[in-house]
Amino acid sequence: MSTLNEAKNLSVILDVKVDLTVRIGSCTLPMRDVVELTEGNVLQLDQLATEPVGLNVNDRLIARGEVIVVEENFGIKITQIVGDPA
Repeated sequence: MSTLNEAKNLSVILDVKVDLTVRIGSCTLPMRDVVELTEGNVLQLDQLATEPVGLNVNDRLIARGEVIVVEENFGIKITQIVGDPA
């Protein structure tokens, strides 16, 4: 396939919107504790504050990075692109 055809094929999907999420950690709780959650509760996650966070596209890890503050918003500075594990 020529490079021109590959570029045309790629351009078809470049405007497709995907969900981009940042995973900062998780925890496991019994349902009893989940239904008792209230404002002000603090949950301890399984990730240290110094560890990189995961950047996911459609629930698939694609990169890792550091949480930063940009003006008054959170952001992520990418520190590692994750290759295909296959």
